[in-house]
Amino acid sequence: MQGEIVHERRRGVVVKNTNQLRTAQRSHFRYAKLLSVRMERMSTKFRLYQNMFQFFARALPLSGNATVNWKYQRTPSSAFAHPETTTVGALFQEASDKHPGLSGFSLVSQGEIAFIARLAMADLAEQTLDAQYFIWDADTTGRILADRLLRAANRGVRVRMLIDDIYQTKGKDFTVAALDAHPNIEVRVFNPITNRGWRTLSFLGEFGRANHRMHNKLLVMDNALSIVGGRNIADIYFGVRSDHNFRDLDVVTAGPVVNELSASFDLFWNSEWAIPVGAIVQKRPTEQDLGAQKIRLEANIAAAGYPYLIDQQLADLEARLIQIRDNFIWGPGRVVVEQPSRVHTDANPGIIYQALSKRAHEVQRELLIESPYFIPSDRSIEGARQLIARGVKVRVLTNCAASNDMMGAHAGYANTRKELLQAGIELYELQPDTNMKRRWSKLAGKSRAALHAKCLVFDRQSVFIGSFNLDPRSMALNTEIGVMIDNPEIARQVGVLMDEGVAPGSAFHVTLDKDNGLAWTAETNGEEVEYDKDPETSFWQRFMVGVVRMLPIESQM
Repeated sequence: MQGEIVHERRRGVVVKNTNQLRTAQRSHFRYAKLLSVRMERMSTKFRLYQNMFQFFARALPLSGNATVNWKYQRTPSSAFAHPETTTVGALFQEASDKHPGLSGFSLVSQGEIAFIARLAMADLAEQTLDAQYFIWDADTTGRILADRLLRAANRGVRVRMLIDDIYQTKGKDFTVAALDAHPNIEVRVFNPITNRGWRTLSFLGEFGRANHRMHNKLLVMDNALSIVGGRNIADIYFGVRSDHNFRDLDVVTAGPVVNELSASFDLFWNSEWAIPVGAIVQKRPTEQDLGAQKIRLEANIAAAGYPYLIDQQLADLEARLIQIRDNFIWGPGRVVVEQPSRVHTDANPGIIYQALSKRAHEVQRELLIESPYFIPSDRSIEGARQLIARGVKVRVLTNCAASNDMMGAHAGYANTRKELLQAGIELYELQPDTNMKRRWSKLAGKSRAALHAKCLVFDRQSVFIGSFNLDPRSMALNTEIGVMIDNPEIARQVGVLMDEGVAPGSAFHVTLDKDNGLAWTAETNGEEVEYDKDPETSFWQRFMVGVVRMLPIESQM
């Protein structure tokens, strides 16, 4: 019997009557069941392959390759105890005394200021510098800041440098170890891959442990001043690349919260997973190797050309810090950090996820989210749906397919888009050629944009800024760090930045069309443009994302 006409888009087919719809539904159910079975088989195969990799990893040839000496001697150390005795510490202590019990905060959205702040901290440090980063690249930015750590060490400053191992290479090991040859510098790598020559196979063989990474980004000076947020140490995070740069966000802090950040650093530094760099190289670099590396560093920096002024007088740098201090906003703040022991714990929602979920549940009017990699869990989507049901606005800005540098992350996000929109979430994706004012990039007119800031604003009364992405890796696998700031002015400032990110011409507004398909709306040259597929992507890009979307790897994204 002919039924009423029903239009439904399902796997590219338009169904025109109820009989066809039922047939299509049964077919779709069988397809989904088959896909589920295939995914289970793939998961079983993955576990089988992992066991095979573990076998081969143990049998890897060791001649000519360094391996980690897990029993390498380590000496515990801790943060400087008297920051008020240093010049900069006294400057900020004076301001802190006027705001007892509160911490000072200053947002850093501009790439140039983010770089100069780190430069000033390195050049003005008198006692200690503690650097903890997921990535420290060997590009110009990485070289300049490494050179500044060396200069600080030459002045007698104790430098502790903790780097995650995932982006280390056999060649980088010796370079990093050369810094450690300085008597005032100690370098440790977090959760290193055991075999340094056969890294990939070794990683797969140790997947259960090695898959947990230290994603923290933190610099602390004299235990008096710190900068924490989303930026790693590489050109792309400071707006100096000519092809594309990240929109990112840090916060400079002083007061009691710095002690919490230092305590967090000490916790990681003294953990069993922070391995001295000497334990991963076959030959320890000498002072001669360090001297040769310093010459190479200086030559490469001089030859590169850098858009920011890097040779500033100490008085000018101190003036910069005083300017930051005078612009501080004071308020309650606390550090939220995942424990280094997460390396050997089950993949469950961690401390930061639980803290953010609790705070989100308390909002009354508005929840703003900015995350470059956004793959919410079913629980998170249901939580957002409940907020929206009681009148709360939930808005998200993330990367579009063209701006996302992680195909797997975009694939995981793409699997949730319809459900997010059906829950009532306002969804935006950053345009690579965004029209917004690009505070984060010195080369604003030349480079494409991508999102890397990680922040949440709750009712424009409090804000979280840190390294935490709203994806399964941050929620359950990686260690992360951030600060929760309870101050309406800081929350307002971050909210303004986030409003700019979703303005017409800045982002694609993602909605559902009348056929329940995805639609993207943007403004180009003052005119509204609509898309029915991921904007600014090729067929091949969309095809590859579609393939990744079918893989049972969402928990690893």
